[in-house]
Amino acid sequence: MPSICLYFQVHQPIRIKRYRIFDVGRDHNYFDDAGTSNLNNKKVLKKVIEKSYQPATELILILLKKHPEFKVSYSFSGVLLEQMEESSPDMISLFKKLIKTKRVEILAETYYHSLSFFYSRSEFESQVKLHREKIEKIFGVTPKSFRNTELAYSNELAAWADAKGYKAILAEGWDSFLGWRSPNFVYQPKGSKNIKLMLKNYKLSDDIAFRFSERSWSQWPLTAEKFSHWVSDINGNGQVINLFMDYETFGEHQWAADGIFDFLENLPRYVLQHPDNDFVTVSDAAKRYPAMDGVDVPYVVTSADTERDLSAWVGNSIQASAIDYIYKLENDIKKSGNKRLLQDWRKMQISDHFYYMCTKWFSDGDVHKYFNPYESPYDAFISFMNAATDLKLRVEKRTKRNRKLFS
Repeated sequence: MPSICLYFQVHQPIRIKRYRIFDVGRDHNYFDDAGTSNLNNKKVLKKVIEKSYQPATELILILLKKHPEFKVSYSFSGVLLEQMEESSPDMISLFKKLIKTKRVEILAETYYHSLSFFYSRSEFESQVKLHREKIEKIFGVTPKSFRNTELAYSNELAAWADAKGYKAILAEGWDSFLGWRSPNFVYQPKGSKNIKLMLKNYKLSDDIAFRFSERSWSQWPLTAEKFSHWVSDINGNGQVINLFMDYETFGEHQWAADGIFDFLENLPRYVLQHPDNDFVTVSDAAKRYPAMDGVDVPYVVTSADTERDLSAWVGNSIQASAIDYIYKLENDIKKSGNKRLLQDWRKMQISDHFYYMCTKWFSDGDVHKYFNPYESPYDAFISFMNAATDLKLRVEKRTKRNRKLFS
């Protein structure tokens, strides 16, 4: 009996505007581009909501009403929710309707969609706490399962999540640690006691998220009926099929004209035609299914690129220097006691900033270009470092002022 676990990541960053060297020391607003460029965060979000979030969510609501067995899981970055509260409250209301059905789960993550776990454990825990508080405030629920930014995972992260009482944690079902084993089972992270590991079936997930409209693909066109047969074929050789993907898959990455919404609309009907199939949330699967085996992941595995590691964010010298620079400001930022400095510093941790600096332009090049507002990785680096330099100057000025006050 394979259960289907549909999980969607919903995130849009707050992008850094074209911040010039001449702006350093003069302009402390790093993110708000009021012009018409693709660096205008409000315009980007409005476009994504109209093309993807709104039609997809309205369709999910219809499917939840039509199919009592249908369930789905989401995670929302805090910075996305923050932007929607300000400029798109109607979208927040639409997501609230999902949660009220009691068949939609929200997962925990870092508020700022950051890589803070690998750079500052205290900052990571602060961001997870901020995220939990935001979810509780908006939706009235407390997350029970955890996913890290871009499914970045390791034994160490699983041990942390287990100690914090989470029921499940998500990761990429990557061959390097799975070997001959299938991602279609629930596993136990090495060294953990209670938490369950849910592994993305990247082949079936990517059939929808990346290959759906690829006309050169041997399985094009992909229909819900065809996909449901692939699901049913796993009967007897799997517990749960984890289909994890960005929510922008529907309407933005894959356009409505290519039939992606028709596919989603028909998927529950065809999957549920087989009496042994059903849908579960992440926590449902963790509660229902025993761990079939232990899994050892001593290194970091992510969902990005062919390497499935952190190289998409810190794989070159400009990325490494940028992220090191920003995290070295932590102590002085927090000692300053200034809320605006802290918020700006945390926004500078958003992982997308470093992703835009990626220079790996080969098989995954188009992925790195998607939603990238900069002409080159170096343009992204220059804007980031100029803004980071201004942030450091502000911190130093604040520190000197505090010393005078208490001297």
